[in-house]
Amino acid sequence: MLKKNDTIKLYIEDITNDGEGVGKLDGFVWFVKDTIPGDEIEAIVMKQKKSYGYARLKSVIKESTDRICPKCQKARACGGCTLQCMDYKTQLKFKRNKVKNNLMRIGGFDGDFIEGILAGTVGMDEPWRYRNKAIVPVGKDKNGNITAGFYAAHSHDIIECEDCFLQPPEFKEIIKETLKRYGNTMTHILLRKGYKTGQVMAYAVENHDTNAVLSGKLTHVYGDEVIEDYIGDLKFKISPRSFFQVNPVQVEKLYGKALEYAELTGNETVWDLYCGTGTITLSLARNARRVYGVEIVEDAIKDAVINAEENGIDNAVFYVGKAEEVTLRDDFEKPDVVVVDPPRKGCDSVCLDTIIRMNPERVVYVSCDSATLARDLRILCDNGYELRKATPVDMFPQTVHIETVCLLIDQNAKHHVNAGIDAGEY
Repeated sequence: MLKKNDTIKLYIEDITNDGEGVGKLDGFVWFVKDTIPGDEIEAIVMKQKKSYGYARLKSVIKESTDRICPKCQKARACGGCTLQCMDYKTQLKFKRNKVKNNLMRIGGFDGDFIEGILAGTVGMDEPWRYRNKAIVPVGKDKNGNITAGFYAAHSHDIIECEDCFLQPPEFKEIIKETLKRYGNTMTHILLRKGYKTGQVMAYAVENHDTNAVLSGKLTHVYGDEVIEDYIGDLKFKISPRSFFQVNPVQVEKLYGKALEYAELTGNETVWDLYCGTGTITLSLARNARRVYGVEIVEDAIKDAVINAEENGIDNAVFYVGKAEEVTLRDDFEKPDVVVVDPPRKGCDSVCLDTIIRMNPERVVYVSCDSATLARDLRILCDNGYELRKATPVDMFPQTVHIETVCLLIDQNAKHHVNAGIDAGEY
């Protein structure tokens, strides 16, 4: 029987959806962070259950052909970039496989069917420096000095990091200066950048009582109080608390795929049931007869209305409320297309029931979690819809996260959609 801190040798033969390597020793399964399939390693036993255990990487005896040297020296300690040691093309394959496995295991879809409709992962030419937003925790190191960085995995221990390679390089100096001026009075630093405008903002955040970081007091410390950026040729105002997709390069590919799947001709009525500040809604508006956005957060709807006015879009209507309540209005207009881009937890059951009752010809589902996506697709497909196409889009290189765009068709609709896909390179 192995004990804690014993050393074991493993061959890593698989990887979990969370990015942990999987190895077996005498039939017993071990999960080891910072390893990838093909690695031969030494690991230190941390914790054991009945049929599996967790170990910490001690050394790599023989490297996988897909292993690369992490760009950041803090990659192992920091909880953010769990795939930095994996070649980027292999990351894209891993993410496609993650989506496929969840659709099969959770959604109950046939593997051959999914292989036929699931495109290759849409990746980045340059998978670094892509984030336009950072929330950097501030605290004290073991010597009592004020420091900033990122939380270690599964903890609130701050790993000091002078320069994160996922963020714009100018954030580094702004963080340093903000620490000097406000270090004792804040818990976080909020930074945002408009990639196409070059505008930057920074706020010191005071938050001591809640997990909702941005519910605390914000003090403007650098740059503009409100910045602007573009998705395609649409301009959006971004305040410190506004939601805006963090990868401006990939969001254009993501929304482009959603627009492609919506197959708009200019005559359609479209409903966006998790519209937020209207980014997807307005991206669809110019190709539809009318678009409706629904969102429960009132401030987000206020931003959506402003964004529509700023871009001269007059065929977008926004409602504050729940989808199931808004669609009971006397002026409700039946959709040809419904678009959903829910949070990580997916659509709730009432929203799914509402979509089924609305009975659009096409549903475009944009997901940031393939597990809840698989669950929701199964419900829709058990209630009259057919999954026709799916494309993973890598919004978060170097991490395990993956966005997916899916097209579902009402099985009873006369509208015909070409089921062929561009399988892509990965």
